[in-house]
Amino acid sequence: MKNPNNMAGTEAKLDTKDHTLTQCLRQAHAMGLVRVDAQMLLLHTVGRPLHDRAWLLAHDHESLTPAQQATWQAALQRRLGGEPVAYITGQKDFFGLNLAVDARVLDPRPDTETLVEWALATLPPPHAASPSWRILDLGTGSGAVALALQHARPDAQIWAVDTSEDALAVASANAQRLQLPVQFVHSHWMDALAGPFELIVSNPPYVADQDPHLTALRHEPIKALASGIDGLDDIRLIIAQAPSRLASGGWLLLEHGWDQAQTVQQLLRESGFGQVQSRQDLAGVDRCTGGCFESER
Repeated sequence: MKNPNNMAGTEAKLDTKDHTLTQCLRQAHAMGLVRVDAQMLLLHTVGRPLHDRAWLLAHDHESLTPAQQATWQAALQRRLGGEPVAYITGQKDFFGLNLAVDARVLDPRPDTETLVEWALATLPPPHAASPSWRILDLGTGSGAVALALQHARPDAQIWAVDTSEDALAVASANAQRLQLPVQFVHSHWMDALAGPFELIVSNPPYVADQDPHLTALRHEPIKALASGIDGLDDIRLIIAQAPSRLASGGWLLLEHGWDQAQTVQQLLRESGFGQVQSRQDLAGVDRCTGGCFESER
């Protein structure tokens, strides 16, 4: 299968005649698009929910209107230029929530659900007599992690931080639309917060500045992706700040790159964290690493 990121100069063109849904999907395939991407773009074009692929099968011989053909062609060209499907459709499903996303924030990845699942596993069962757990999400972007946690645990108090005011605007709008009471704070990591928190989670930038894969991610905000020569500058800072913001016995959970688990484990141990361990993503790669901090205060 051809890579859509390298297809901007393809010779395949859209006909100006009417196209059935089946013909549109065949056309997208000939141009090198992955089938699931083409299906979501086509559903977006005709105003259907992005998960309603069965509808495409039931209406495969229906034709697009001229306006829909123009929308479909524009969507195809944007995807062939490497733009994420989520930016083209303006939405992304994450942990059962439909989020509005655009180029101001990262496109939420399914692998980040590993971070949410682990975070939820560290929380005690909700109980009317127990105090509300305080959770901090660092680098919230679209609000994906914080909103997923708040939706799953309405009893928790959740703060979400980002250094980008644009990102906070996206996250706040998502929270308002989903009616989830996450509190958003403009801050460089934990500079504006004192804690204590029982749980700190983060999907920070972790790509090396010169990593060649950044070219394929050129449509996404670079500040949310790259972090120094080895990609670990922000993770080091978060680990350094976390002990003074965690309650005794609190956990710090971090998403990181596919080859960074051992280094992150070492950084956590050097900062006094115990029970240091990693969790695997959908591909079986160590994607998140965390530890528990036992404070003497």
